[in-house]
Amino acid sequence: MQLGMIGLGRMGANMAQRLQRGGIAVTGFDPGAEARERAAAAGLPVVDGLQALLQALPAPRVLWLMVPAAAVDALLDELLPLLSPQDLLVDGGNSWYRDSQRRAQRCGQARLDYVDCGTSGGVWGLSEGYCLMLGGADDALARLRPALQALAPAPDRGWAHVGPVGAGHYCKMIHNGIEYGMMQAYAEGFALLQKKAEFALDLPQLAETWRHGSVVRSWLLDLSAEALQRNPQLQGIAPYVQDSGEGRWTVNEAIELDVPAPVITLSLLERLRSREDNSFADRLLAAMRAGFGGHALKRSADG
Repeated sequence: MQLGMIGLGRMGANMAQRLQRGGIAVTGFDPGAEARERAAAAGLPVVDGLQALLQALPAPRVLWLMVPAAAVDALLDELLPLLSPQDLLVDGGNSWYRDSQRRAQRCGQARLDYVDCGTSGGVWGLSEGYCLMLGGADDALARLRPALQALAPAPDRGWAHVGPVGAGHYCKMIHNGIEYGMMQAYAEGFALLQKKAEFALDLPQLAETWRHGSVVRSWLLDLSAEALQRNPQLQGIAPYVQDSGEGRWTVNEAIELDVPAPVITLSLLERLRSREDNSFADRLLAAMRAGFGGHALKRSADG
């Protein structure tokens, strides 16, 4: 099998390398010269334009897109006039599932196949394999099977055809919402442990203990244990947590479907809260307490 990889950032380049290791021929393209140079240095054949990429691939072509969700429509604007019927596009980024459904309809009008692939595994996917959740037609997935088996942790696990177009990115969206909740629970639990000064708990030791036999063991706990071992007090790390957008989409979906999802919702709100250096809400709370109860106000440095 041979395919083209569009988008050679860290994730795309790692996926291309894993495909190569699995016997899949990959040619890559990225609009950034630096990304192309890094990929070429890692042994990936690269080209410097979309036209050159399409010419390098046998028909019908398979193109795997690893670009930001906001860039997919513009990329399709460039690609569609160059493609031929039965070419297959795979969106392996974190697109909103409704956008994937719309893009598939657009591609279908041009007689192109479209698959949405929710991809989990992060920077460890190159060595450990990726978890892949795919939406699309049966025949399109059949064409992709060799690549999916190469990308997954093993040919028979870690990937699944979960439904029609849109289902892959929908499952990844919910996956990330669950991830938000799990991460928040670990963070709050270890904060409680760290605060209990009278026991002088060894957090790296405890995290390592929980990794073996505990019902809360997980890869996220493994990463927490590693981080605490390197830096027990997490010195130099700002308490500022970004979000990729998947958590917001999950919360919106919960509201739309009338499904209560308080843990996921609160974990998203905690990420937003982490970005406030001088919270107006908290200052107003302090002012209210002072107003009704005469509680002392703690003055800030700005007066």
